[in-house]
Amino acid sequence: MDAKTLITSLLRRADIRIGGDRPWDILVRNEALYGRIARYGTLGAGESYVDGWWDCQQLDTLFCKAVKARLEKNMERTLPALFVHLCQTLFNLQDLARARVVAERHYDTDNRMFRCMLGPSMNYSCGYWRGASSLDEAQTNKMELICRKLHLEPGMRVLDIGCGWGSLARYMSRHYHVEVTGATISKEQYRYATEQDGGHEVAWLLQDYRRLEGTFDRIVSVGMFEHVGCKNYRTFFAKTRSLLAPDGLFLLHTIGSNRDKMGTDPWIHKYIFPNGMLPSPVRITRAMAGYYVMEDWQNFGADYDRTLMAWYDNFEQGRREQRFACSEALRRMYRYYLLSCAGAFRARDIQLWQLVLSPEGVPGGYSYQPLGL
Repeated sequence: MDAKTLITSLLRRADIRIGGDRPWDILVRNEALYGRIARYGTLGAGESYVDGWWDCQQLDTLFCKAVKARLEKNMERTLPALFVHLCQTLFNLQDLARARVVAERHYDTDNRMFRCMLGPSMNYSCGYWRGASSLDEAQTNKMELICRKLHLEPGMRVLDIGCGWGSLARYMSRHYHVEVTGATISKEQYRYATEQDGGHEVAWLLQDYRRLEGTFDRIVSVGMFEHVGCKNYRTFFAKTRSLLAPDGLFLLHTIGSNRDKMGTDPWIHKYIFPNGMLPSPVRITRAMAGYYVMEDWQNFGADYDRTLMAWYDNFEQGRREQRFACSEALRRMYRYYLLSCAGAFRARDIQLWQLVLSPEGVPGGYSYQPLGL
């Protein structure tokens, strides 16, 4: 079977047509596309899109359909996918020597672009859309939900691991009057956070989680565990346990995968989040065993679809208004990244989890006040 027949047949399984007139159908601009995808799988599909070899009006719908039809299963034996799997299996790609790669290649790029895309709060994680009508409201909801789950009280010492540009750390300090330490390995995030914190509300650290010291009443980590890697999961939970007071609480907010697998999508690995890895439930529970009691596990992954679509709209508006430098290749790369991920969350193939953990169990059981009550 030639490459064109193979790819066309696979797409047909997902109700996607080549040259069709529906918004999720594909317009091919270069016939070499088929061979490139057949040889390089999802890496070839992403690179050829950025190169302008094909187009689609609704990439998010296309990817939702493709994921639901499990088309990626046919790409797992391509050379790029096998390479990522082998590297994650043989090497610790997130050790201290290589942990900053993702910061240098993604988070340290352009704060102006991220401010346009993420909005004023600069929250680069899933919003909580219950009762929210805008991205800003959803992100405020998410931060408030975290604070309620942590049972914050004035004067508590709180550690934010992977604090990003500092929005959650500042929110906890201002609204709950706690003493916050925020840690990141991104130089640009650290610079932005310190510049925004004119009142010195938060103690900011440019430091890997493995180098942190002290004792904290509460620990929170939002959107960082995806960069830890399975070879370091046990180390991560051991380290956070050593930093947490015996009666403390730890909230972990992370994207997760339905399936237990090594590595990540080859295109995402190469162009967006190098060395990333989505945890599965079994890997999390194995890694935390002996260190924590599982108090609560919430999934609001469907909200990430809406969050990513809002980020895409913001990105496009900022680009049109020329608020940041954006080449055509960068525009297509971020369109592919944001909309493909939105489609995957819409298909419920990947999730967003919030776990609340305690070292010894909350006496009498754990609960929190939901939003709106």
